[in-house]
Amino acid sequence: MPADQAPTRFQPLYVQVKEHLLTRIVEGYWLPGSLLPSENQLAAELGVSQGTVRKALDEMTAEKVVVRRQGRGTFVSEHTQEQALFHFFRLADTEGISPAPSSQVISVKEREPTPGEVSKLQLKEGEAVTHILRVRSLADHPVVLEDVVVSCADFPDIAAKQPLPNTLYTLYQGQYGVSILKAKENIVAVAADENDKSLLQVPIGTALLRIERLAFSIDGRPVELRYSRCSTNHYSYQIELT
Repeated sequence: MPADQAPTRFQPLYVQVKEHLLTRIVEGYWLPGSLLPSENQLAAELGVSQGTVRKALDEMTAEKVVVRRQGRGTFVSEHTQEQALFHFFRLADTEGISPAPSSQVISVKEREPTPGEVSKLQLKEGEAVTHILRVRSLADHPVVLEDVVVSCADFPDIAAKQPLPNTLYTLYQGQYGVSILKAKENIVAVAADENDKSLLQVPIGTALLRIERLAFSIDGRPVELRYSRCSTNHYSYQIELT
């Protein structure tokens, strides 16, 4: 590997190669959808074996950072509307069918973060956030009330990107170079309040699912905190374990 990327003593060589490639993606050297150099080219450039590069790319493929296409090469993964919806939107009807949701933005505003948001998003002192409130509907039924919180430093002027796309992750990647790699969720049951009655059209006290999702970028940073209050009168939250 180049002198400025000297191997460390405590990491396998393929891990160092993987981190080097991830850094290039994060810094925008290779954009979403870009074709990476061949394994032979990368091996020659980094001064390692082709097998070492292949092992690094195997892990990146398993983590969905890159995608291999037979006969064409290895590409940086990109979020399309369909892929992001399939991977991250989990509400489905009794037959397991999940129609594409529509979104209505209620408000977008910048504000000071709460202590919980500072902690979970690892915000710096004085860093502001953008708060997006929207309702998502399936088959004309409002089913999800979403509070989305992101750092203004990571996503400057996101309020000016109106109309916001149905799938925000495509906006993050296409406009800001931030790709969501994974998310952690915590789900609890709550009772509908006045706000839910108005926006989700359910009686006060109706049982809802409250889902807290913390989404992480390719470099492992928490970049989005999302609270979803879901009505399950017509739909259920489905997860496939593999």
